[in-house]
Amino acid sequence: MNDLRATLTVELDRLREELFELLRIPSVSARSEHATDTRAAAEWVRDHMRRSGLESEILETGGHPVALGSWRGAGPDAPTLLIYGHYDVQPPEPLDLWSSPPFEPEIRDGRIYARGAADDKGQLFLHLAALDVILRTRGSLPVNVVVLAEGEEEIGSPNLLGFVQKYRERLGADAVVISDSAMFAPGQPSLLFSLRGLAYAEIRIRGARSDLHSGAYGGAVPNAATELARILATLHDAEGRVAIPGFYDAVVDWGTETRDGIASLPFSDEEFREGVGSPRLAGESGYSTLERLWIRPTCEVNGLLSGYTGEGAKTVLPAEAMAKVSCRLVPDQDPDRTIELLRSHVAAVASPGVVAEVVELHGGHPWRARLAGPFFEAARAALRDAFDVEPVLTGEGGSIPIVGEFERELGAPAILLGFALPGANMHAPDEWFPEAHLELGIETIMNFMQRAGQR
Repeated sequence: MNDLRATLTVELDRLREELFELLRIPSVSARSEHATDTRAAAEWVRDHMRRSGLESEILETGGHPVALGSWRGAGPDAPTLLIYGHYDVQPPEPLDLWSSPPFEPEIRDGRIYARGAADDKGQLFLHLAALDVILRTRGSLPVNVVVLAEGEEEIGSPNLLGFVQKYRERLGADAVVISDSAMFAPGQPSLLFSLRGLAYAEIRIRGARSDLHSGAYGGAVPNAATELARILATLHDAEGRVAIPGFYDAVVDWGTETRDGIASLPFSDEEFREGVGSPRLAGESGYSTLERLWIRPTCEVNGLLSGYTGEGAKTVLPAEAMAKVSCRLVPDQDPDRTIELLRSHVAAVASPGVVAEVVELHGGHPWRARLAGPFFEAARAALRDAFDVEPVLTGEGGSIPIVGEFERELGAPAILLGFALPGANMHAPDEWFPEAHLELGIETIMNFMQRAGQR
């Protein structure tokens, strides 16, 4: 590893600037006006892989394209790693809450600020850079590699499963490696043992034909906003449990070993509360904060729309109201089944004076890791060597829907090692990534590849 570290030290400034080039591309997959930018990001990834010595191309999906690269010079007896990441990003709004422009990377106080710095351009780039450094230094890799960079993760990866099924043979691998998550704490690397799944929907309420004068009609005609608020209030009981009938039927008990392991982690509720700026913490009774985040399901309101919300007064009874609702799922909950349960619940509690509809948007299955095997141990050792501390096992409250599909379709275990930090503002203004983790992350991944090749 000494020759690789020496090359990394020399090339670090170049690599940092290359990352900034990628971060400057506003590849917002959710916005049609950024379709050209999103493709430009895919082409940037393709070109970077080509310069490093990989075969790479752009493949169409019916939506945003995939940048696919490969290097198979290690031979048929060497293991193959599938590296997955995404080059698309969340919309940057609200723009006025950013301290610097979201697509103009800036380093402040040891942090790289930009949309996508942590989720996931910065972490995808760590793998691209590690491949570049190894090939520049040694001319070959210790493993065979396939790189799949998609552009639709932030909109639920609607075309990725079909892509994986279509190109299953080209994507065949012994392990899938993903960096799209955070370490447990500064100086404390971690390996993920779980990801929550997702069932995401809109609850739509329709009342009168149009908005009505609240004086002339108030008290006699159903108010769509009031009805929506009443329905949303039925989603939880007084103990913070989701009150949708059947919601917990498929939830698997993690057991005392997992809960004891979570309890042993150095975590402060008060520091967590202060970090998010909330007056208090909340959630399902009987579980710790980390358990609520990692191994328990949720049902949350993500957005509300109804009536007049502009400046000044406009006294109307809203004819329509809408709420975006996401359910984070744990093994063995199914997203399609969860939507059906939500739909049945809304139909049961809605009043007959309105039309209530639940529209599914997208979803993904939860994932539980196999905490053993040569690739898992290689990742553990690589993190320990780079950060000089034993990594801990942690869960992740967010969702990466394709992880479980990779395992099912390819029969390969997934290894999730993230390098962002808690509070990195993923999906929020002032998203950031630790500048020091650019070097530490590349070093870890190079070490992991070396160890995986020696298994």
